[in-house]
Amino acid sequence: MATASRRPPARRTPARSSSVRSKATVPDQTGIKVVRAITIRQPASVLFQFWRSLENLERVIKHPVTITRLSDNESHWSVSAPGGRCVEWDAEIFNEEPERLIAWRSREGADIANAGSVRFEPGPGDEGTEVTVQLEYVAPGGKLGALLAKFSGEEPSQQVREALRRFKALMEAGEIPTIDGQSVGEPQRSLRKKLKR
Repeated sequence: MATASRRPPARRTPARSSSVRSKATVPDQTGIKVVRAITIRQPASVLFQFWRSLENLERVIKHPVTITRLSDNESHWSVSAPGGRCVEWDAEIFNEEPERLIAWRSREGADIANAGSVRFEPGPGDEGTEVTVQLEYVAPGGKLGALLAKFSGEEPSQQVREALRRFKALMEAGEIPTIDGQSVGEPQRSLRKKLKR
C-alpha cells in the first residue's frame, strides 16, 4: 500500500490586519515585472532551506549586497545601483509555504518599492526542482531609467538571471565558477592586436 507524503501546512506570517496582508507594495500596473526560472538537480527542501536563510543570498547575488536579518520575517537590504549609488529597503516575508514558496514585499519608505516570490516545484521529468523567481519593482527614473539600466547590465531581470545561474552552480557543484584572476590566453591577445590595427 502506497502512502502519500504530506507537506507541512502553509505558514503565513502574522499581519497587523487583513487589509495589510492584501495590500500590495508596488501599485498595480506601475511596476516592471520580471519572471525567471531554472531547474536545479537538488530537492526542494535543500533549495528552500538555503534561500530561507536570507544571508545566503549574498553568496549568489553577484552585485555588492548586504542583507541583515531583523527578525524571522523581516530583513534590511542594501544593494549597489548604477552610478555608484546604493539603494536600501526593509522587506517582510508575508507568505511562506515550507519547501514550496517564499513571498516578500518591501515596506513603506523603500528606495525601490518591490515585491516578489520564489517558488520551488518539481522539475520537468521529475529531475530536480524548478525554481521560479517573480519580481515586480518600481524603477528609479521610470521606463527610461529601466532602459538605461538594461544597457548598463544593471537591470534587475539580468541580475535575477545571473543570481539563479550562480544558485544552480552552487547547489549542484558546491561552488560558483569564476574566471577572476585567470590570465588572458594567447588567442585573445592575438585577436586584440588584430582589432587595434
